[in-house]
Formats: sequence, structure tokens, C-alpha cells
Amino acid sequence: MKFRTFLFITLAASALMAEDPAASPFTVQPGTRIPLSMINSVNTKNSAEGDRVYLQTVFPILANGKIVIPPGSYVEGTVTEVKRPGRVKGKGELFLRFDSLTLPNGVTRDFRSRVGAIDGRADEKLMRTEGKIQSEGNKAGDVQTVGVAAASGASLGAIIGASSSRAGLGAGIGGAAGAAAGLMGVLLTRGPEATLPKGSTIEMLLDRPLSFSEQEIDFRSSPPATNFSDGSGPAANQKNSGAWRRFPL
Repeated sequence: MKFRTFLFITLAASALMAEDPAASPFTVQPGTRIPLSMINSVNTKNSAEGDRVYLQTVFPILANGKIVIPPGSYVEGTVTEVKRPGRVKGKGELFLRFDSLTLPNGVTRDFRSRVGAIDGRADEKLMRTEGKIQSEGNKAGDVQTVGVAAASGASLGAIIGASSSRAGLGAGIGGAAGAAAGLMGVLLTRGPEATLPKGSTIEMLLDRPLSFSEQEIDFRSSPPATNFSDGSGPAANQKNSGAWRRFPL
């Protein structure tokens, strides 16, 4: 009878340890930042709520002296919200959520994590408290568009006015027309989109522990990692540098 009671207690304790992630010897703690590289691109122009985001880890993550998340592990995420930039004001906004991690040997963990940092080469900004990726504004480009268009119109008006001995009047009329055309271009064109290109690096900030057993971090028979995220990385937003802004399609 005593033996049966002891056996029951032992089995119950083993079951509890198996269910308790803290009982696993290798745990990545909440707050850990995991660098990731984008496999596909997302942006506020072409992406929609619910679109999937695919990434790879680019740096080994250790726990208890062993690599538990090697480079080349896969992370899957979701675009949870998209807001396009306005035509007069407003900035493009992207919200991402990370959903799962798959190690090279196929071991998978589901979770919910957010963006902790974005590539420093990009023009986008990260609102850390909200996990929101925001595009850069283009007020300076709007002012330049109107100014350059006005100057071009004034020059053309002066040339036309000179032929009729009224260069000053022609310059004034041309400048006003050019400024109006430049302002119309500003009003009908959206600001820079928020973009995370293929190959750009972002950080995933864990919001819960990820625990693994000794067997789950055995990568000896795993296939070699394939770099699907190799790309040109982030490119600066194409800001207006000419006299006219192109109208949106």
C-alpha cells in the first residue's frame, strides 16, 4: 500500500514537472531581444491586416550556457493593423505581432511578442510603447515641391513675357501658376509609406518565457540553415527632389 502511494506521488510530480515550463533546464526569459531578418517585405501600400510576415533569427540565443535558438530559426508573424499616410498630413503606420518560433530541428513554440527595435538604416520610427512602426513625414519635400514649381513657372513666364516686353508680369503669372500646380501635386500625393523591406533587421521582444528540454535543443541531425532573408536591406524613402510630384495611380 505504501509503495503504491509513493508511486502515485512520484508519477504526479513527474507530470507536474512536464507541464511546468520552469522545470525545463533551458529557458529564454521574458524581455530577451531576438534579432530577426525579414524574409518577405511588408509596407502600408501593399500589405493588409492579417497578412503573414516571415523572418529568420540572425544571432544565437543562449540559456544555461547552451544555444537554444540558433541562427536560421524561423519566426512567423502577422500584420495586425495598417494605416496609409494621408495626402495632406499623417504618416504611414504598421503594427506587427510575432506568433511562433520553429527551430531547425522542427521544435515549435507558439507565443505573442512584439517589435522591440527596427533597423537603424531605415527612415521609419518605432513607437516602443505601442509597437507601432511609423513612416517619416515629408513636410520639407512638400515645401520644396511648391517652391521649385513656382520658380520654374516664374522663369517660363519671364521668357514668354519678354517676347511681349512684359517680363515682370509674365514672371508673376508664371510663378503663381507654378505654385498652384505644385500645391495640387502635394494635395493629391500621399506621404512616404512605412516599409520593412526584405533583408532588414528588427528585434523581437519576448513577453513570456520559452522553455526547452535537453532533447529539444539537439541540433546534430538538423539540416544546415538556409538564408532566405538575404537582400539589399532597407532603402530610404524616395522623397521628392524635382519640380513636380507624380500623381498617384
